[in-house]
Amino acid sequence: MDAFNNFWSVYSNLVLTLGTNALLALSIWLTLSCGMLAMANAAFMGIGAYTSAILTTSYDLPFPLAIAAGMAMPAVVAFIIGKPTLRLSGVYLAMATLAFGEVVRIVILNAESLTGGALGLNGIPPLTQWWHVLLAAVLVLLGLWRLRRSKVGRAFEAIKEDETAAGLMGIDVQAHKMLAFVLGGAIAGLAGVLNAHQTFFIGPNEFGFDRGVDILTMTVLGGINGLTGPVLGGIILTILPESLRSFGDFRLVVNGVILVLIVLFLPKGIWDPARLRQWFGRKGAAA
Repeated sequence: MDAFNNFWSVYSNLVLTLGTNALLALSIWLTLSCGMLAMANAAFMGIGAYTSAILTTSYDLPFPLAIAAGMAMPAVVAFIIGKPTLRLSGVYLAMATLAFGEVVRIVILNAESLTGGALGLNGIPPLTQWWHVLLAAVLVLLGLWRLRRSKVGRAFEAIKEDETAAGLMGIDVQAHKMLAFVLGGAIAGLAGVLNAHQTFFIGPNEFGFDRGVDILTMTVLGGINGLTGPVLGGIILTILPESLRSFGDFRLVVNGVILVLIVLFLPKGIWDPARLRQWFGRKGAAA
């Protein structure tokens, strides 16, 4: 028990970050599963974080209500901006959502009376517990697992494969894209709420371009062919920088080389069920 307590006192923040990063990776997996390269998840995370932090610090709102508000606000914003932006596709959609993220950052910087501006928000109550993160990850995974096997999930897959053919089959393409975008925003907002009440402090630069690229990298690294891939990618990109601390100033270089090698030799991500079945099939035949 003493060993566990010592471990938790040192690594509790890292363990909780594993869960929040897994949620972020799952949030962008939703839009990728519908064929959309949307890069607004970092902004949605920031909206959820600031919404909940303001409610708990300034208005003493109970944590469950702050979580609900932190998920609802980015979902509403996603619905509003989704109307014009989801008509775009590919790199144009990515550029539009990146621009939205920059707008969110500028708004946070200038709304000093609410957000603290460039200094950020301090003194956020440490309300996030380990079971909050675990429960959130389990519920999100179960929900997405059911969604993936439902009629809506099959429509997502059809849209990703061929948007025009999906429309000719009677699938409401825009409605399904909007659903994926809004749900992804809500999940990213949930991750933001849990992160804000774990770290006690949030600033506008935490939810900028770099965080957006990190979220996308987690999902692509793990693989987008299932729910296991994004979770695996989130875990790897959380642990990797910590495990490379012994390299000192060369840590980022080694980190980048590892990611490049994985992308080059595993283009579909680490978790590729088809490749794994083929590999195990060869092993079984050789035996």
